[in-house]
Amino acid sequence: MTKSTRLAVDIGGTFTDLVLALPDRTFSLKLLTTHDAPERAVIEGARNILAEAGVAAASLDLVIHGTTLATNALIERKGAKTALITTQGFRDSLEIAYEHRFEQYDLYMERPEPLVSRDLRLEAPERLAADGAVLLELDEAALDALVPVLQARAIEAVAISFLHSYINPTHEERARARITAALPSIAITISSEVCREIREYERTSTAIANAYVLPLMERYIARMQDGLRGLGANCPLLLMMSSGGVCTVETARRYPVRLVESGPAGGAILARNIAARGGYDRALSFDMGGTTAKITLIDDFTPQQSRHFEVARAYRFAKGSGIPVRIPVIDMVEIGAGGGSIARVDSLRRIVVGPDSVGSDPGPACYANGGTAPTVTDADVLLGRIDPARFAGGKIALDPARATEAVRTKIAAPLGMSVEEAVRGIAEIVDETMASAARVHAVENGKDTAERTMIAFGGAAPLHAARLAQKLGIARVVIPPDAGVGSAHGFLDAPIAYEVVRTLLLRLDRLDTATLDMLFAEMRAEAEAVVRLGYPAGDLAEIRTAFMRYRGQGHEVAVVLPPGPIDTVALRAAFDATYARVYSRVIPGLEVEALTWTLALAQPFTLPERLPTPHAVAPPQPTGSARVIDPASGDTTDAAVYARATLGAGVHLTGPVIIVEAGTSTIVPPGFTVRVGAVGELLIEDATQ
Repeated sequence: MTKSTRLAVDIGGTFTDLVLALPDRTFSLKLLTTHDAPERAVIEGARNILAEAGVAAASLDLVIHGTTLATNALIERKGAKTALITTQGFRDSLEIAYEHRFEQYDLYMERPEPLVSRDLRLEAPERLAADGAVLLELDEAALDALVPVLQARAIEAVAISFLHSYINPTHEERARARITAALPSIAITISSEVCREIREYERTSTAIANAYVLPLMERYIARMQDGLRGLGANCPLLLMMSSGGVCTVETARRYPVRLVESGPAGGAILARNIAARGGYDRALSFDMGGTTAKITLIDDFTPQQSRHFEVARAYRFAKGSGIPVRIPVIDMVEIGAGGGSIARVDSLRRIVVGPDSVGSDPGPACYANGGTAPTVTDADVLLGRIDPARFAGGKIALDPARATEAVRTKIAAPLGMSVEEAVRGIAEIVDETMASAARVHAVENGKDTAERTMIAFGGAAPLHAARLAQKLGIARVVIPPDAGVGSAHGFLDAPIAYEVVRTLLLRLDRLDTATLDMLFAEMRAEAEAVVRLGYPAGDLAEIRTAFMRYRGQGHEVAVVLPPGPIDTVALRAAFDATYARVYSRVIPGLEVEALTWTLALAQPFTLPERLPTPHAVAPPQPTGSARVIDPASGDTTDAAVYARATLGAGVHLTGPVIIVEAGTSTIVPPGFTVRVGAVGELLIEDATQ
């Protein structure tokens, strides 16, 4: 990004964060999300931050926006009333799913309800062979007969997913044209455009998810554009995607499912850049906000990528228990553990935290906005981690008495313990929940968490990062400047990008390079048409990937292809290297095949250069002290309090210390040290390791 005056906006479940980047300085703002009309907080915040900077809205060159609106609509089932039109005989594929029990020892296991109920899963006679040949022509008369059904049920969106349409989209395109002609106001998604890949269940689920959120996102984006224009901003609006790139409004309106997890993706981009500046080639990104916590593994300054993501898991860490969407995504684990996560006592008299959250309305009990449930934020206030007068830059005054009452009545009294013990228990449970999720995520990817550098940001992460690092065996934690709005900062560094995917089964011993070259040329043209909307001139960075396997295997490994012409020898060598890295061996004598191909095109970007370690300097005097309860030991200690703005590069401090800033506070427990890096980042290290 080269624009000089840019506004980044991140709408979360609890807070809306804004960062205004000017050529010579940066401003940030955090305010509560307005769930009834999310754009209202954005417009109010934009007006306030522009006024603070003394900048007219007309001076904005670019607005970059990420939102959890699509994610929340899927989780809360608040999208459009959606119908599915599929091949006759296949409407139950959505419920058959993977044909396995994701929690096989739970006799009361419940599968997530499909977004489209069975009575709205409609069928049309048609059939394609696996090679795309037409076995049965689309019955357009039968399709026309579905129109009155859609009208009678007041359907707002339709997903069309036919068998084998990934190889031949003709029937889906004809069906869309037919339905659109009869019902022009209905939003229609066809699976061959949103997810042109083999595997019917995931493709259908992705098409449905896109259709389900499409009307909602169209209306929201239109209101956002109107609001920005009302301020006087006439600059382009780009939207963050789950892949870590940004796209134009036109692309976002067609494929809103690609915006799922857009906010956390911005955080991973920030963490990537922080890792590059510090030379941390093995890092763990930790983003904890008001509603959820997100953890991403970063190796060689590249966040882990995936093409499969699950939304709204019924079981917190169980694969297969959510709604699968097959889109390019930064691979992360999301946990219902944020500042607003609710603490309670379960039937076994245990303290449990989350995954449900009080959100921004009514918010934690200490917000004094009608909330009575004890939350992680209430515990942090009573642990002495948060100064009630400085929360959110002093814009939200907190009431410790209400937090005390909530914890006493809901946790301490039922368990016969003191309030101090109860809040310590809440903090330990939420930290262990996040640690368990991080361990599982790392193991599932054949990696570990030890010897990594944790990069922590978000309003709540700096409060919990040091303790979480202890649990994960991590000795170093980095808190970037302005960490409370870290994901919004990441938006400013995200390139305009787009990824296209195609399924084409090719055996290496029969590789047809001409067909493959033609396929990649078509994919390049499609991706470039999207990227050029926001980046009209200049070279583009291209990454091609093949999803390959030994013949007979059911799943593939992602193999990044070498640049230049593709031949059998180079492709086999790349596969062997990737397979050996994942499984520590190759299997000689077996044939290899490639099933799916992707082409990612992006505006070029370079990683920041590594920065030198600054010379040590004397610290300033603390601004005060606070009584803090250390959850690890249970001891109450006096912690020196410093304003982050007064700490210059090279300052060294020894815990216990609290470092306060507008968007968050950083806790340095006893036994830890902290020093300030070259660009103001805080490097917290465990002195006992």
